[in-house]
Amino acid sequence: MTATQSRLSEPLAKVLGARTAGGLAKLGLETVEDLLRHYPRRYGSPGELTPIGALASGEHVTVMARVRTAQVRSMRSRGGAMLKAVVTDGADTLQLTFFAKRPGVLRMHESKLKPGSTGLFTGTVGDYRGRRQLTHPDYLIVGLDAADEDEAVFEASRPIPIYPAAAAVPTWRIGRSVRTVLDPLTESDVLDPIPAAVRNERGLPTLLQAMRHVHVPAEEADWQRGRDRLRFEEALVLQTALARRRAAREALAAVPRASRADGLRADLDARLPFPLTGSQRDVGETIAADLARSTPMLRLLQGDVGAGKTVVALRAMLQVVDAGGQAALLAPTEVLAAQHLRTLEQLMGPLAHGGMLGGADRATRLTLLTGSQGSKARRAALAEAASGVAGIVVGTHALLSEGVQFADLGLVVVDEQHRFGVEQRDALRARSDHPPHMLVMTATPIPRTVAMTVFGDLETSLLTEKPAHRADVATHVVPADNDAWLARAWARVREEVDAGRRVYVVCPRIDADDDAVHDAQDAADTVADPEGAAGEHDGALLDVAAESRGAARAPLASVAQTAALLAERPELAGVRIGMMHGRLSAEDKDAAMAAFAGGDAPVLVSTTVIEVGVDVADATMMVILDAERFGISQLHQLRGRVGRGSLPSVCLLVSRAPEGTAARDRLAALASTTDGFVLAEKDLELRREGDVLGSAQSGGRNSLRLLRVVRDAAVIDDARAIARAIVAEDPSLDRNPALASAIDTWLGEDRESFLERG
Repeated sequence: MTATQSRLSEPLAKVLGARTAGGLAKLGLETVEDLLRHYPRRYGSPGELTPIGALASGEHVTVMARVRTAQVRSMRSRGGAMLKAVVTDGADTLQLTFFAKRPGVLRMHESKLKPGSTGLFTGTVGDYRGRRQLTHPDYLIVGLDAADEDEAVFEASRPIPIYPAAAAVPTWRIGRSVRTVLDPLTESDVLDPIPAAVRNERGLPTLLQAMRHVHVPAEEADWQRGRDRLRFEEALVLQTALARRRAAREALAAVPRASRADGLRADLDARLPFPLTGSQRDVGETIAADLARSTPMLRLLQGDVGAGKTVVALRAMLQVVDAGGQAALLAPTEVLAAQHLRTLEQLMGPLAHGGMLGGADRATRLTLLTGSQGSKARRAALAEAASGVAGIVVGTHALLSEGVQFADLGLVVVDEQHRFGVEQRDALRARSDHPPHMLVMTATPIPRTVAMTVFGDLETSLLTEKPAHRADVATHVVPADNDAWLARAWARVREEVDAGRRVYVVCPRIDADDDAVHDAQDAADTVADPEGAAGEHDGALLDVAAESRGAARAPLASVAQTAALLAERPELAGVRIGMMHGRLSAEDKDAAMAAFAGGDAPVLVSTTVIEVGVDVADATMMVILDAERFGISQLHQLRGRVGRGSLPSVCLLVSRAPEGTAARDRLAALASTTDGFVLAEKDLELRREGDVLGSAQSGGRNSLRLLRVVRDAAVIDDARAIARAIVAEDPSLDRNPALASAIDTWLGEDRESFLERG
């Protein structure tokens, strides 16, 4: 064990004692390094006070304020004593209240809370007779809680680190614990992942110096310099892991699948009813070149809703079939898998009926494999995949089952890649003796996808043009409490129906009695089992629920209740209304979609199960109820279900979100543009990028402590170039042991392999 490992990996219980370590453990801090990597959230200055007027009742806060008064008095009615202090930011006041059995117990607080002194006060904001107050707050008085006069002067003048804290562990206790473990360390105790030559070239401090800059800054420039260095370190460690993975992947041998001028791909091009866009052709050539190489392709195809990703993927799959291999198209839901199969069959026509009556002389066969298939259909699909009769196998996560075999799997296409766990995607890639090429597609990059793209893990292709026949979609926010506007919305639905068109009405719930806990469980289940409540909710639902937690609000719209209410509205008299959600059987889903697409039930009330891939050209209007309950990317995906033909379309976002809230900002962003890439970046700004090295989609604990992929794109680019140079000269990192150790410590085997899997 190295000195760094022995000092930084020491348990906090050994260094700080069991009691202090126990509190820090509640923050997930177990070792010395955990504590040192728990960076301040922000920095306070004795001259900069916290705006007290912005504090909300029930909020756990750390407030910097100046003491105005403090006085101990006896309580005659209930016995005992009370200290009441008032602190101010210069405009508003906050009351501090302490209770004790005897006045003498409170004199210590009274002596410290001198009028004019400045302190940090931590507690939960309460309300007493219309006044905000903290009861028994923890606090630190600047310049007083110090070991000696010199330290007091220093503490009173320097930036004050304010840490992510908990009720049991206020920020200054974290700071004192940091000082206890940090002060004794020497340079030899803290090996630096950044090579000395790189540090010197860029004028960066050592890791130990950076730690002292961020935790014990003498001035603002110190913590800024320390943070810049630590951001670069995070970027370099991750980029080096990526570079090492990339080098290892390039050493693997895949089966080349070169294109043919006289194959099925050329036949498809000849029968397409529309010309390919320039973007589709360019991306297609890039993918074709990748497939022709002996290095396994790992490419992300990003195309906005309606940009024509399916055609690009089909051309790639047919190139592999032309070369004697098979392709698998993995979809997140049974609805989408069935939709893909129909779309591919429509595009290919006789080319999809190899060996069958009516099939072309040169053709292959398409097979569908899902979890709800009957045993006879499943056996037939398995046989066609294993024998190689099916050149293209379309399926859900049922394709990942142990019993599924392929004759020669050459390409895996994953649609809406963020809806699958890494392990699920990797299982399909392992089905072949040689690693198959992989193409992952997404219509609107969710935050983690954007992050991975910025980090350069995947080679990326962009479809930047929309096919000429696609219609524009106008988007408007409709206040839910404006009855006149809502009535006009339902009248507009009737107008679309009377014109022979189709209308989606989207709800966040299936049943009226579903509660928030049920919503959260559905969201979790959807990630774990894409065919369960397929796509009913996503992480955004949990994110936005937190915005108004504890606030009273009207029940969320549900499919069953909304369908019943719409059936009673005079505007929709005589209109048949269908229902769609993830709890329906596969047969009922197919029947609902057929009735909708065919016009028998021209209004479809649905959950977000129709979010991706569902393609009904006559659908020209969508009404999304409780729209604030969804994230930007999901709303954009939903909106993409209309405007798929040549008819002008409209999307109405019905919302209770007040002006100025984050939820309303999301809706305003969506209404302002139909550019999915602009929206993806806005989504990333609002929700952060999630855990780019794990399965979390957004929020929560993050592998990136300081680095942010949009803000720090230039830092990431710089680190990428350096990392590739390091790996080119030292592939095993034998000459950079501290960097190798940081990769192992930060990522571990599982997380590092995640980088390679996409």
